[in-house]
Parts: sequence; C-alpha cells; structure tokens
Amino acid sequence: MQHKTVAFSKKSSNLFFHILTKCNLSCSHCYINREQHGDMTLPFDTIRDWLGLFAPKAPKTILVLLGGEPPLPPDLYLVVREARRLGFRSITIDTNGYLFHNILDKITPDDLDFLSFSLDGATPDTNDKIRGKGSYDAVLSGIHRAKSKGFSCAMIYTVSDKNIHELARMPALVKGLGIDRFFIQVIGMRGESSTSSDTLQVSKDIWLGTIPTVAEKIAAQGIVVAYPKVFLSDGEPFQCAGNVSDNYFVFPNGRVYKCPICEDFPLHSHEIINNRLMALPPINETDLFKLTIPEGCVMNKMIQPGNLTYDTDGKPCHRIACCLLKQELTP
Repeated sequence: MQHKTVAFSKKSSNLFFHILTKCNLSCSHCYINREQHGDMTLPFDTIRDWLGLFAPKAPKTILVLLGGEPPLPPDLYLVVREARRLGFRSITIDTNGYLFHNILDKITPDDLDFLSFSLDGATPDTNDKIRGKGSYDAVLSGIHRAKSKGFSCAMIYTVSDKNIHELARMPALVKGLGIDRFFIQVIGMRGESSTSSDTLQVSKDIWLGTIPTVAEKIAAQGIVVAYPKVFLSDGEPFQCAGNVSDNYFVFPNGRVYKCPICEDFPLHSHEIINNRLMALPPINETDLFKLTIPEGCVMNKMIQPGNLTYDTDGKPCHRIACCLLKQELTP
C-alpha cells in the first residue's frame, strides 16, 4: 500500500463548480450560504459559457459539479457532455444519491469519471439525523444503480463529533459496494455548521487516533482513500494552496473563491462579470494567504479556530494544514 501526501502543483488545477444552491435535503452541516452564494439555478447556457472561461486549462483541470444537488436540474446531462467536449481531465458529479431526472440513463460511463455519493453515518439512524430521513437508503440504492450501469463511484464521509463514532464501521459497510474511492472530509464551520451551538469539530487526538486507522482498513479492500492532513507533524512545512496551486470554487452568483474556508464572507478573489473572470482589487482572500502565523492556516485562525489549542505560554500546540492538503492511500 502506498502512502503519500498529495502535493500542491501549478501544473494542475481543480474547478469546483456549484451550478445551483437548491437541494432536496436540509443537511445540518451544509456549507451552502444562500445569502453569500445566491439562490439561483444557473441555466445551461450560462454554465456552458462559464465552463468556457476555464477551457484553456481543461486538459489539466479536475472538474467537480456541485450544488445544492446537481441532478435537480433536468439538463445536467448537457453540462456533463459539454465538459467532456471541452476536454476536462476528469469530471465528477457530487450527489446525495437520489439521482433525479434519470441522469444515469442520459449519460454514460464514458461521459463521466466519477459519481461521488455523500454518506455521513454507517447506520440510517446517524446518517439520517444529519442529512434527512431516507437519505441513507437513497445513497446505497444510488450506488447500486450506478454500478449496475458501469459508472465509477466514490463516497464522501464528512467527519464531525456527530458521526465519528461510526467511522470505524465504514470498512465493513463499503466492502462489496464496488466503490473506487473513499474520501474522509473534516467538517468546515461554514453555512449551517457556522450557526450551530455544538462543537462539531473533533480534537487532534480523536482525529489522529481514528482517521488513519480507518483509512488503512478501507484501502486494504482495494479502494483509494484520501483525507485532509488537518494537523501538521513537527517540522512539516506549511503551504497554502491559494499561493501555490490553481483552484477555483465557483458559485451561481458569480463569486469565485480560491479558499473554501472563506466562502461565508465576501472575500472572494475573483468574480465572473459579463462572462469574464475578473480578479478583484484588495483586500480579498489572496492578500490573507500571504500572512505567516504560528498556527499555520491563517484562514482557519480567523474563521474557524475551534480546532486550535495553546500551551500555557500562548504558543500553538500544533499547526493546522491547508484544508486542500490531502493524505492519499493507494492499494
């Protein structure tokens, strides 16, 4: 089994394209903030034009279609076909499993690289308390339907103090499902999570005592596993993806961020105006990326400092990595 930290690179890019903010579920940790992101569903013509803005780098760009729930618009299949025509390196649809408008009958596995399903509990009780009644069964049904048609599938488990107790049960659950990739995400204090009175984020000891072990067990089944580093080891250098890599988080109101932690605030570095990608003047997120602090990620310190602890001298007990820095296990 190969372990590696997925390094940032200017040679590749990621485009996280939120084509709508509407969803059929109301997840308690949803990061969508409609006051900041808009409440519209982009029409296909606009999506096509905006994809074209990133087309020059398409062969090096991983495209993830997000929401809200991307299959809600009936013309999602046209978006996928257009993205394939433009030559994006990889195309993924993130979904909650309901797969509206018979999307699996309108595209083929040649059109799409991955369907990525969100599941936040090893049991219906835990998952459905977070994501909504019936969502657990919808995910498993959706995976079975997708696999029967030959699609490659991934699963995302967003860890919080509400579901980390069931993460150890996930290796047994995913065994035999046929998924190709498993992503463990750390919960971001954005959107619904930012207004919660609960702690939600887990401590360093709980994270490091749970995540790597579960990742190993899932990877041992032949599944590629990735999870954020979160806590840097002593001597491990800090790098901000906003400074050294090419990532864009696009929202329906035209805002374009480089850092997902910033998304609850009008700190976006770019905006799509009249179908042009425009860099915005200071001060925005890119000015903050340049700051060097003992805590590591400056955006974490400013916006979601709940996973930081300090010693009696006021020195950080650990540094927080950029949320885009991943550890990957390849069978």
